[in-house]
Amino acid sequence: MHLQDGMDMCMFMQNTLTRLMRLPLITVALIQGKALGGGAELTTACDFRLMTPESEVRFVHKQMGLVPGWGGAARLVQILGSSPTLKLLSGATRIDPESALHMGLIEAVLPSSSEAHSLEETCTWLKHYTNGPVEVIQAIKRVVSGGRELHLEAALRTEKEIFGTVWGGPANLQALAQRTKHK
Repeated sequence: MHLQDGMDMCMFMQNTLTRLMRLPLITVALIQGKALGGGAELTTACDFRLMTPESEVRFVHKQMGLVPGWGGAARLVQILGSSPTLKLLSGATRIDPESALHMGLIEAVLPSSSEAHSLEETCTWLKHYTNGPVEVIQAIKRVVSGGRELHLEAALRTEKEIFGTVWGGPANLQALAQRTKHK
């Protein structure tokens, strides 16, 4: 094994998962079965994570004499905070769906483990967050990405610029014309 091969894979996967994270649409990882090591890292690049009842997530890097190299540790710190991340990585802890939900790693445990049913359940769950004008959903994603990745001043500028792309736009004008009420 050559160091350069590992570094090349590391950079390729960091770039790939960063591109996934920055997609201009809302992403969800459906965890069925085991998401171990790199699979666990991949889930951290998605906006939301859902698990089926018999699934598990485990950052097994320590047992392989490694640390996460695809950006999973940095993203996990953003999701959970530094102390829980340190526990998961240093303990190579098996995370069942209930524990993942309790710690905030996932948003929901789906009722079904069946591949077809859990995919349908995921789509139903996700519709709540993706229903609406595409340009508004994409703008929301860009605002959140900016808030996550940029320093405060740059994030505020980005938010203002994105706000300007939807203010007076079709969705905004339609909501005003319908006198949309907030309940």
